[in-house]
Amino acid sequence: METTTIITDTHTHLYSEEFDQDRSEMIQRAIDAGVSRFFIPAIDSSCTESMYELERNYPDNVFLMMGLHPTYVKDNYLEELQHVEAELAKRKFYAVGEIGIDLYWDKTHLPQQQIAFRRQIQLAKKYRLPIVIHCREAFEEIFEILEEENSDDLFGIFHCFSGTYEQALQAISYNMKLGIGGVVTFKNGKIDQFLNQIELKHIVLETDSPYLAPIPYRGKRNESSYLVNVLNKLSEIYGLTPNEIAATTTENSKAIFGI
Repeated sequence: METTTIITDTHTHLYSEEFDQDRSEMIQRAIDAGVSRFFIPAIDSSCTESMYELERNYPDNVFLMMGLHPTYVKDNYLEELQHVEAELAKRKFYAVGEIGIDLYWDKTHLPQQQIAFRRQIQLAKKYRLPIVIHCREAFEEIFEILEEENSDDLFGIFHCFSGTYEQALQAISYNMKLGIGGVVTFKNGKIDQFLNQIELKHIVLETDSPYLAPIPYRGKRNESSYLVNVLNKLSEIYGLTPNEIAATTTENSKAIFGI
């Protein structure tokens, strides 16, 4: 597929060690495929330096977020939150993320995850930044906090959205765009069954690479160039050309990130 339009990957872990052998080639493949804007979520303080290095190497393509990922909320989470706070105070970021609640791997730190999520939402409001939400088996818990924090200055992306139609509408009601990636191409992904009822203005594209590769790469390492497969699937779902999908979703990403 040839696209003349800029495609935006709103969520990719380009610093992941899975790319250590071929990072620059992998990024070049994406740029050659038309994917030229990469928004990079943070996980914890251990990835900060690698993120800055990516930004130095690709100043026109790489845009950084700062945050503490819920599965990295451990006993030292207050220290990690201090790191997030210090970095946000120091320089420009494009979002606070990825933040949220994950009850898939471990439920023991739920109270800490809730505190971390809430505190980072408040930081996002302070700096007038969007939030990028990670939600796994935790829609109820996340919606509860979003309901309490709901305001005009709460906005962002529900990353890797994999909920129901009703949950999609609820997320949108909190000024969230839905981050759509490889899951939309899965046979059992289910979101493809209702997505055409959601206006395209609420959708942004993402890979979450190196995770969640779309069909036909499912189970393999994901990379940003595979966003084209997601684009093509959305083109089928919405009955629009890949160029139209790319243009609208990139505009949506600009509305969120301000760039």
